[in-house]
Amino acid sequence: MSIYAVSYTYSDDVATRDEVRPSHRDFLRGLNAEGIVRASGPVDGGVGALVVVEAESADDALRILDADPFEVRGVIAERSVRQWDVVIGGLAE
Repeated sequence: MSIYAVSYTYSDDVATRDEVRPSHRDFLRGLNAEGIVRASGPVDGGVGALVVVEAESADDALRILDADPFEVRGVIAERSVRQWDVVIGGLAE
C-alpha cells in the first residue's frame, strides 16, 4: 500500500456543498475508521480539500473516492492525485 494525496477543487455550487457536507464527512469518517483515509480537510479557505488515502494505486485511490457524496452530487469540479512518499514524520495509525 502507498499513500496518495488527493486534491479536490470545489464547484461554485455552495448551496449543494452545504447540503451534502454532513454525508461527505460521514463517508470520510467511515473510511478513516477503516484506515483508508488517513487525514482530510479543507484548503485555501474552503475552496477545495486535501484527502490523504492509503491505496494500491492512484487509480484505486480515486475509485475509492468516487463514492464520496461530494463527487456523486457534482460538488467537486476537479480532482488530482499524487503519490506521497512520507520520508520525515508520519501519519498516526
